[in-house]
Amino acid sequence: MTDETPICSAKGCRAAAVWVLAWNNPKIHTPERRKTWLACEEHREHLSQFLGVRGFLKDVVSFSEWEAPDNSADGGA
Repeated sequence: MTDETPICSAKGCRAAAVWVLAWNNPKIHTPERRKTWLACEEHREHLSQFLGVRGFLKDVVSFSEWEAPDNSADGGA
């Protein structure tokens, strides 16, 4: 792996990311805003469930197919 290889967002995981989980917290984000977590194959379901039970999960897309919208610059909250 290189420094440019995206890694899974699961705590302690260093595996390469193969999924993008797009989410939004409606209490603090505008409806069109999408934050992202990256997931390896092993953690995709766990991270999806974590976001899903909170009503935050909007989409799960393979990393190779992900195209972030131009307005998704992640400058914090």
